[in-house]
Amino acid sequence: MQQQIEQAISLLEERFLEREELIRLIMLGVYSGENVLLLGPPGTAKSGLARAIGDLFVDDKKQAFKAVRFDYLLTKFTTPDEMFGPVSLQQLKQDRYIRQTDGYLPASQFAFLDEIFKANSAILNALLSILNERLFFNGKEKQNVPLLFLMAASNELPEENEQLEALYDRFLIRYEVGYLKNVSSYELMFQLPDEPLPTLLSLDDVQSVREQARHVKLSESLVYFLYELKQAMEEKEFSLSDRRWSKIGHIWKTSAALNGREYVSIWDTVYTPHMLWNVPEDLPVLAELFDKHFQDALKREMEEELPLRKYEQTADKWLEKEDELHGYQFKREVGEKLGKDAVIHAQSLLEKCRLEVEETARELRNKLVAWQEKEKNIESYLYSRNFLLLQPDRYAVKYSRLRIQGERILQTLQGLYRTLFDKEIPGTEYDYTL
Repeated sequence: MQQQIEQAISLLEERFLEREELIRLIMLGVYSGENVLLLGPPGTAKSGLARAIGDLFVDDKKQAFKAVRFDYLLTKFTTPDEMFGPVSLQQLKQDRYIRQTDGYLPASQFAFLDEIFKANSAILNALLSILNERLFFNGKEKQNVPLLFLMAASNELPEENEQLEALYDRFLIRYEVGYLKNVSSYELMFQLPDEPLPTLLSLDDVQSVREQARHVKLSESLVYFLYELKQAMEEKEFSLSDRRWSKIGHIWKTSAALNGREYVSIWDTVYTPHMLWNVPEDLPVLAELFDKHFQDALKREMEEELPLRKYEQTADKWLEKEDELHGYQFKREVGEKLGKDAVIHAQSLLEKCRLEVEETARELRNKLVAWQEKEKNIESYLYSRNFLLLQPDRYAVKYSRLRIQGERILQTLQGLYRTLFDKEIPGTEYDYTL
């Protein structure tokens, strides 16, 4: 399934230039069932991308060649009949107000709604339950909607309106789409593939991934990361509804399921900044905020391989006692008389320091050497953690930062040892120039 998804992504990238990150976000949206909103001017291939996504999926259960799609451009004059189907005249004769939904949004598996914020209140009320609960209130009946994925687009953000704000909140993944920027894209624009997309992906696989995601574990460390991020955002006066925070955790679980894991890794969280903003201008600030807490969370996740906190605690513990131990060494060298108890205490403390610093420094040195070997193949390692990562080499620096932190601790331990014992720690030779 991963190979099929990668092949699908590759085909989409050939047709939709400079949309690599967006395509991966949409894939996460499809497999998690979260709605995607694209903001941007006309002519940026928003509708084309939405239709292409639907073309990639085959409905195995119905033996259909394509998934059932619904596309519509909304205006303030759009009627509920156009969206949800006409009222059944046969049912009206029996005093029942029932819509014939076949061929309309309530019977679709993939949907694209353009200019969604132009919808009137009659349509908005029905959309809220379709987007969130996948339910359509058809007369007095609750009709389950088979909608697997909905993407919407708008040229502008919603105005201040309670219904529009409720609708906006139901779009977890948000992405600002602009015009092409690179010269290479303009060179390729005139030779884009135009043959029909193959049906590479299965709706059954979508349901399978969603079922697996329900059983994925979200560790206490990553829950703490989510809460830290929430607090940091609120300090800067950004806030999200509890629904969106819950859905972010669900997206992480879906990413883990797609990568064949039963637990969420920090690398399942990389696309989170696109789920945090309310206006596009906030994305750079929130991305920077996320990156800071991401680095801390990565450090916690890698504790088993490189337990920096443990090494920091050892270094800090003996740095606090450095003056006391160095003072004892100095007094002994100048021949100052010390009480028997003071000498026994100082010698015992000094020996304990020597053993702990030597053991910690050797262990840390060996961990750092192994870490350097890991960094040589970091792109392959990152790909194994999340195959949806875009340009894994960009994230290699985050591993380098952890190594550099470890090197600073090792230097601290070596410096402390030289001060107290006037020699190098045996077995801790390390090349800091790498």
